[in-house]
Amino acid sequence: MKDSYIHQGLRSKLITTLRSKGIKDERILSAFMHIPRHLFLDSAFAKWAYTDVAFPIDSDQTISQPYTVAVQTSLLKIKGVEKVLEIGTGSGFQACVLSYLGAKVYTIERQEKLFHKTVRLLDKLGFGRIRTLLGDGYKGAPRFAPFDRILITCGAPFVPQDLLDQLKIGGIMVVPLGEGDVQRMIRITKVSPTKFEQEDFGAFKFVPFLEGVNRSKKI
Repeated sequence: MKDSYIHQGLRSKLITTLRSKGIKDERILSAFMHIPRHLFLDSAFAKWAYTDVAFPIDSDQTISQPYTVAVQTSLLKIKGVEKVLEIGTGSGFQACVLSYLGAKVYTIERQEKLFHKTVRLLDKLGFGRIRTLLGDGYKGAPRFAPFDRILITCGAPFVPQDLLDQLKIGGIMVVPLGEGDVQRMIRITKVSPTKFEQEDFGAFKFVPFLEGVNRSKKI
């Protein structure tokens, strides 16, 4: 698993791009500099890893645009002590960014084939401490709840009640909310067991948030 000086130079250029788009948290930029994003793509597509675009991966999923990952991460306000639930593991890159920042990460993937591939990759990259779960993101991970933060990395038509219940009082959820091709990036703060505050951070595009588990015999 090669990480060359060329890759490092491309990461540096990506960070310049992220800065120009308003990403200022040096810890997040450091995560992007130290995590070799090209290793999360098939080698044939590695040249796309450090462009600021989303890119298809296995199981009809995508690795999110770097800017989108940076925005969602910044909205979570990670200090390094939080227990975070991520819905939609995908390639595993977002989970690695959160882990790099010091969060204790639990991440759920519904695509079984992709789940096993990502688990192997995280272990090879030294991120085996991330707790990976195969399951239905709509149900969350009640046995590990409550969570300080919940991040949904797919477009949700609504916010599942199970996830709201699994968020701590004072906790933050970041979710791309809305049906169709474009969602609104919403930050939800849980003020009390029944009261939530919402903030809107603009339009983004995500693959849809689907229910259930898609099991595969070929892993």
